[in-house]
Amino acid sequence: MSPDCRLSVTVRPTHDPDEIAAALELRVQVFCEEQGVAPDEELDGRDHDCTQIVALDEKGVLATCRLRPIEGAAKLERMAVDRRVRGSGVGQRLLARAEEEAHASGAPRMVLHAQRSAEAFYAKGGYQVEGDPFMEAEIEHVRMTKDLTPLDRAP
Repeated sequence: MSPDCRLSVTVRPTHDPDEIAAALELRVQVFCEEQGVAPDEELDGRDHDCTQIVALDEKGVLATCRLRPIEGAAKLERMAVDRRVRGSGVGQRLLARAEEEAHASGAPRMVLHAQRSAEAFYAKGGYQVEGDPFMEAEIEHVRMTKDLTPLDRAP
C-alpha cells in the first residue's frame, strides 16, 4: 500500500485523452503552481509527439513524465510527482518504466535535463551528469544521461 492508504499503483503509458489531461493537470500543479514556471513554457505543444507515461491508482494520476525521441536517444521530460506521494518510490517506478519504454522503442540511451534539486534522484537511478549547469525556465538544471543497452542483458 502507498503512504496515503491507496491500494495499488500501476505505471504504464496513457490509455486515453482523459489520462493525458490528468497528467497535464499534474504538471501544471507541480511546475506552474509549485515552482512558478510560466504555463506557456510548461505546455510547449510537443505532447502529441511524445509517449506519455503515468503512475496511477484507483483515484487517478499520481505521477507523470513524457518521452520524446531525439537523435540517437530518448529524452525524458516533464517528470512530475504529486506532492502527497513524493518519497514513496512512485517516482523511481515511473523512471524505470520510462526506461523500459525508451529501450523498447530502440533508444540506446536516455537523456534528461534535471533540476539541480532532483539530481540525486536521477543519480540514484544510474544517470550521470554531462557538462555544466544551465538555466531552463529560470531553474538551474544539469544534463544527465544513462546507457540503456544493459537492459538487453536483463533477465
